[in-house]
Amino acid sequence: MGPQTLSQVLRHLPTTTPNPNLMVGPGTSDDAAVYKINENQALISTLDFFTPMVDDPYVYGQIAAANSLSDVYAMGGKPLLALNIVCFPDCLPTSVLEEMLRGGADKAIEAGCIIAGGHTVRDDEPKYGLAVTGMAHPDEIISNAGAQAGDLLLLTKPLGTGIINTGIKAGLVSPEAMQIAVLAMSTLNKAASEAMLKHGASACTDITGFGLLGHAAEMAEASEVSLHIKCKSVPLLPEAMEMARMGLIPAGAYDNRQYLEGKILFDGDLKPEEQLALYDPQTSGGLLISVPEAKAAALVDELKGKGVDCAVIGQVQPYTGTLITVV
Repeated sequence: MGPQTLSQVLRHLPTTTPNPNLMVGPGTSDDAAVYKINENQALISTLDFFTPMVDDPYVYGQIAAANSLSDVYAMGGKPLLALNIVCFPDCLPTSVLEEMLRGGADKAIEAGCIIAGGHTVRDDEPKYGLAVTGMAHPDEIISNAGAQAGDLLLLTKPLGTGIINTGIKAGLVSPEAMQIAVLAMSTLNKAASEAMLKHGASACTDITGFGLLGHAAEMAEASEVSLHIKCKSVPLLPEAMEMARMGLIPAGAYDNRQYLEGKILFDGDLKPEEQLALYDPQTSGGLLISVPEAKAAALVDELKGKGVDCAVIGQVQPYTGTLITVV
């Protein structure tokens, strides 16, 4: 669901009952809820599921699980327990369902997370994801609300999964580019999360359906700062810009752009496809990490040493009246 529709619905819901143990709730549009159990333990809770973006049910299961687990990693937590959420049509053989769940189970095992059950319903098309419970020390929770002026912004996966998936449906993406996109979507954000904890990140969010600019705007608003992003520094998946130039832009990118109207300033000679790539809704995207400049080089070195395809894409500034400026 696009951010415009979602925001209209949520504004009519009753506000959460105040509770001193709720460390992170809906107020900052963060990646997961965080509840403090005691002085040494905080519970992280999140939920995510979606329709297939690839034909292989096993790979689909892996991507859906990686996407669900990412919210816990974005908060600096460790996934502990998960429950499957499944919608499945009668017209498909149960072997497809088995492969979906096997893919999710294998990805959960890689994360060190236990899948302890779940719930299934009949539906017209498959949908799959996880409700994940994680844990962290209360002092080590990294929300999207801690970005500080002077921090550098790091992105740990290239953008373009929405565009590439649209190109795949049109039969125009090469097998090589498709394979790289699938690998990116199915890769856990575990290594990136562990590294940002070690090097004292100020804030973090994972990049999913609202695109880079949508989730970055949430970080800027929650932190009461402005973000300065260099478009040319933002990594893209192979063939993503080629597909974008052909007009193969998912509808979600236009929804994201409409919702963010007035909040983003494009200060430079950027082509329409370059702008839209920054709005592109991501599936199991990377982490956007805000880290003090003095610690950024060490974090980048460790991320690259762990095989994480990261890039410094901008900087945090004091609030200027505009949430994000893109040059």
